[in-house]
Amino acid sequence: MKYRMREIFSTIQGEGRNTGLPATFIRFAGCNLSCPWCDTRRQTKEMLTLAEIMAKVRKLKNRAVVVTGGEPTMVVGLGDVLSKLKDEGYWLALETNGLKSIPEIGLFDYVAVSPKYLYRAKYVGDSILKKADEVRIVAESTEMESFCRKMRESITATDYYISPLDENGKMHYRRAFNLMLRLNSSVSVKTAPWPPWSISIQTHKVLGLK
Repeated sequence: MKYRMREIFSTIQGEGRNTGLPATFIRFAGCNLSCPWCDTRRQTKEMLTLAEIMAKVRKLKNRAVVVTGGEPTMVVGLGDVLSKLKDEGYWLALETNGLKSIPEIGLFDYVAVSPKYLYRAKYVGDSILKKADEVRIVAESTEMESFCRKMRESITATDYYISPLDENGKMHYRRAFNLMLRLNSSVSVKTAPWPPWSISIQTHKVLGLK
C-alpha cells in the first residue's frame, strides 16, 4: 500500500519537553480538523510505500523520529510503519490533536497531545486520548482558562504547556504568557497546579529552521 504524505525531513523538535532534540519528522497528509491558523498544509504531496518511507528516514540518520501530520492517528496502516521503525531501533514520538486513541499508541516512546480550543465541543467521550507525556495547547483565544483546565483534568500527563498562536507570521507571545499566568494563579502555594503550566515557543521558527 501507499501512504499519503506531506514530507519527511530533518530538523530539531522545536516545542515542549524535547525542545532541541535532533529528529526526523514524518508528516502524513490529511486531518480531521481544519484550524484556520494551522501552519501545515493538509493536502497530499506524494504517495509513498513503506519501503520508500524507510529509505528516506534511514538517509536522514536521526535516532529520534516524530510522527505528525495532519493527524497521524487517521492513517490507515500506521501500525506497519511504526513496527518497522521500532524494529530498526528508532525512538518514536507522536504529535496528535488527541481526538482519537489508537491501539498502536503503545508503540510510541513519547506522546504529545495538542487539543484545539476551536473544536472544544469534540473533546468529550471515551474516544479521546486520556494519557500522554505532554499536553500543549495553543493560546487561540483570551478566554480559554476553562478549556485548559478541563483538558488537564481529562488528559493525564507529566508536563503541560501553553504555546503562542502563529497568525500569518505574527506570534502572539503576550496572550500565551498571560494565559499561563492565569492558569497558574492560586489562593495559596499548596493549591497551585504542579507541575505548573509552562510556555513552549516554536524554537525551530525562531532559529529559522523547518
